[in-house]
Amino acid sequence: MVDGLVRRKPTPTLGGLGRRARARALSGAIGIDPKHATALKGAQVLLVYDVMTSGATSTACVTALKRAGAEKVVIACFARVLDEALDHTG
Repeated sequence: MVDGLVRRKPTPTLGGLGRRARARALSGAIGIDPKHATALKGAQVLLVYDVMTSGATSTACVTALKRAGAEKVVIACFARVLDEALDHTG
């Protein structure tokens, strides 16, 4: 399945935000497309991701998928920003 996730609300740019601020900004922002909710129950999901920075968005996606009943979620990302490159304020 493609496009099982939907953005429920706009979010600000997360760059420069601390961990808690990113989590707050993403709270309730990622959800499941109702058309695919049934297919996710018990599913093994491959979440394809472009660039993972702090992991806040991928965490929100995995949380939504698990709440929808996905049995297992594996993330495949094309690039990962090292923690040393992130500003860890907040």
